[in-house]
Amino acid sequence: MLQIYNSLTRKKEPFAPITPGQVRMYVCGMTVYDYCHLGHARVMVVFDMVARYLRARGYAVTYIRNITDIDDKIIHRAKENGEDIGALTERFIQTMNEDALALGLIPPDQEPRATAHMPQIRDMIARLVERGFAYSAKNKDVYYRVRKFEPYGALSGKTLDELKVGARVEVGEDKDDPLDFVLWKAAKPGEPQWDSSWGPGRPGWHIECSAMSTACLGSHFDIHGGGMDLKFPHHENEIAQSEAASGGKFVNTWMHVGFVRLNEEKMSKSLGNFFTVREVLKKFDPEVVRYFILGSHYRSPLDYSDENLQGAKTALTRLYLALKDLPAMSRDVPVSREAGSRERPAGEGGAAAAYEEKFHAAMNDDFNTPGALAVLFELARDINKLREDDTAAAAPLGAALRRLGGVLGLLQHDPQAFLRGGAADGLSDAQIEALIVRRSEARQNKNWAESDRLRDELKAQGVILEDTAGRTTWRRQ
Repeated sequence: MLQIYNSLTRKKEPFAPITPGQVRMYVCGMTVYDYCHLGHARVMVVFDMVARYLRARGYAVTYIRNITDIDDKIIHRAKENGEDIGALTERFIQTMNEDALALGLIPPDQEPRATAHMPQIRDMIARLVERGFAYSAKNKDVYYRVRKFEPYGALSGKTLDELKVGARVEVGEDKDDPLDFVLWKAAKPGEPQWDSSWGPGRPGWHIECSAMSTACLGSHFDIHGGGMDLKFPHHENEIAQSEAASGGKFVNTWMHVGFVRLNEEKMSKSLGNFFTVREVLKKFDPEVVRYFILGSHYRSPLDYSDENLQGAKTALTRLYLALKDLPAMSRDVPVSREAGSRERPAGEGGAAAAYEEKFHAAMNDDFNTPGALAVLFELARDINKLREDDTAAAAPLGAALRRLGGVLGLLQHDPQAFLRGGAADGLSDAQIEALIVRRSEARQNKNWAESDRLRDELKAQGVILEDTAGRTTWRRQ
């Protein structure tokens, strides 16, 4: 049975969806004022993996990932750029989608935008005011009464007394209590605004996600996820708002993804120590980046470096080498939004059963992707052993390797194409082929010194030659 670590209870729990066979999952997405960095990519890749695995296990998954398109940071960046807010957010939504496509993400079922959910936001705030959990202040802002919600702090493990020590009232705020947080911000000159019963204004960040998630999935759903940095105050506040508004439980399982670190410090835009997805993809294949992310457990810190990404490339290359030149077999149906199949494709027989069992045992243990990858390397090792005597006999295991890799969004390339992919500033395919022809001519003329020189020249350019069965194949190092 699948067990997931629940951030709310701080332990692994058997996963049992509210509606048998169906999973409703909401993930906090991007605030679209800049390019995605590797921390954002990690969250997106992790929950893409979660959705893929749940579907592969037969669940019908509804996956929602929101877009925050109105927020203080967006307003500030638009002013800084002298740019219209709508133009800014549309531009970065487009680049976000391009990055997601490059990383092989299956699009979420819905991507709700905050600006398209103003009626739901206002209705939720009105219910909170009606029930005494919120109040309109003299400055026309609307605040949430934190002390009225008794379970506040359960997700983050913080007590109200601890929170009070760090609480403060900013200039212009008119709270009854320093712990209270804003639900609706009164209009300011030059800022976007919407009408409401409390006066023109715009929503606070926290209420946006509460309104969007419940609008898409209902007031009670299975999984809510995001980065570790959102646990407090964002997700803590979501729980307070949503449960006070509905009178019932909000989310069963909370999942939080660990930080990407650079020099042991959290990678973030606010600290200025980040690499965008686009910068990283100039150096490394998107599947290498995906492998790098999944090579660590999702709750653990992930240390960014070119050396670690190069290690991921080397590891992924080993898997593709195991698939190279295997006879074609029926490929598994790609994991999509529809419920997946638990059955092995025809032709695999029982050869893959033991590997599949170990793969699922790892993934059922809180999505232990490092353990699942270890199973793929076991498969690759046994494929390489089999192909020494009979390449055809290795084909069923090769099909299993591709299928299980596909559950993680890996091994989606043609092996030869991946192995020949490389840096744009290296030798072109045509240049490599021309040097191989020259080397073959030298070998035919028994000019071994020239043959060796050309091999060494190619190796110095990161090209590895393999002489087998009277022909020479190549791959990039």
